[in-house]
Amino acid sequence: MRHTIICIFSLIGLFGQQAVAQDEIIELVNPSFEGVPSHSSAPRGWEDCGFPGETEPDVHSGDPTIPHFNVTHPAQDGNTYLGMVVRDNDTWERISQRLTSALKAGKCYDFSIYLARAEMYVSQSRTSDSEVNYTTPVKLMIWGGSSYCDRTELLAETNLIKNTRWLRFDLHFEPSQDIRYITLEAFYRQPILFPYNGNLLLDNMSPIIAVPCEEDTPIAMVVEEPEPAPVPETPEPKETDTESTPEDTAGTIAETEPLEGIMSDRLVRENLKEGSVIQIDQLYFQADSSNIKENSFQVLDEIYQFLDINKDVVVEIGGHTNGNPPHDYCDRLSTARAKAVADYLISRGIPRERLQYKGYGKRKPIASNNTAQGRRKNQRVEIKVLGFDG
Repeated sequence: MRHTIICIFSLIGLFGQQAVAQDEIIELVNPSFEGVPSHSSAPRGWEDCGFPGETEPDVHSGDPTIPHFNVTHPAQDGNTYLGMVVRDNDTWERISQRLTSALKAGKCYDFSIYLARAEMYVSQSRTSDSEVNYTTPVKLMIWGGSSYCDRTELLAETNLIKNTRWLRFDLHFEPSQDIRYITLEAFYRQPILFPYNGNLLLDNMSPIIAVPCEEDTPIAMVVEEPEPAPVPETPEPKETDTESTPEDTAGTIAETEPLEGIMSDRLVRENLKEGSVIQIDQLYFQADSSNIKENSFQVLDEIYQFLDINKDVVVEIGGHTNGNPPHDYCDRLSTARAKAVADYLISRGIPRERLQYKGYGKRKPIASNNTAQGRRKNQRVEIKVLGFDG
């Protein structure tokens, strides 16, 4: 969810005419996951971080005549790509690599990766021992640490990857400590009501580039790609916001697909209860103001759509600031920003009686105010579910 394209050949596009120092470019080993197509074998340059007794990730061929697990996806780059799964026995796959140079604490970095979901990924269920399709969407989480497979700090994560054609995801890192190793992890929708079988395809990672730190920088952003995948002979059914998509397995619980978009993995009715708190991602205001920036309307419209479908849900919009300004300023600004969000939803047609707003100022930090990254996290707007009696 980042507006910059991270590739060596587009550095001028990234930074205008500004040159990028060589030591600010961190090259990855085998970023396109090239190798001999093979199941249960981590690609060259990457260490498996899986669970004891479970198989390693798969290197898939871009040639559909050489499938593993019925996966016939074309490669986005080169000849092969990586496939990782999550399983119904509460195990999942991840790989790790030592960086050629460390990510430095307090600095900012961008990079991109292409992600997709395979419509067919057939293997054995770990709980029923029957053949099932590992097709439920999962997310990518990127961790940093000081050794292989170390998950000390979550650097970035995506929403659920539902797209079945390759899309580029631009991600932003702001580590709070020096990072020598990164770990790529396929993970479930959160909160996890029960583990399920799902897959994630990865290809064509860019170098990691040091960039200036900016206040309104999303952690991850999906970017539409120029060339769509070939149209299949049987068109994919169009998903709707209220459509339920059961897993292709016997004896499992059908899941309701969340709304598509920035907050699709959190605006899921069955995952919410009274008191649930959801942070609004990619919501931006003008500096020291409650004026909402235009690039915030997508996520606000997602919240409107969720509330419009779930007409019994009553929520509180809560505003929060970082810890630097005095209390009276923080209280005024956080209240004004919460009210601005509520007013927008009311203007779209959500009844006023289903919306409350409150400014918490700097009283409820979720991170340290001693770092720029922590202050950005603390300066947020959240939705709290008050009840289901609207």
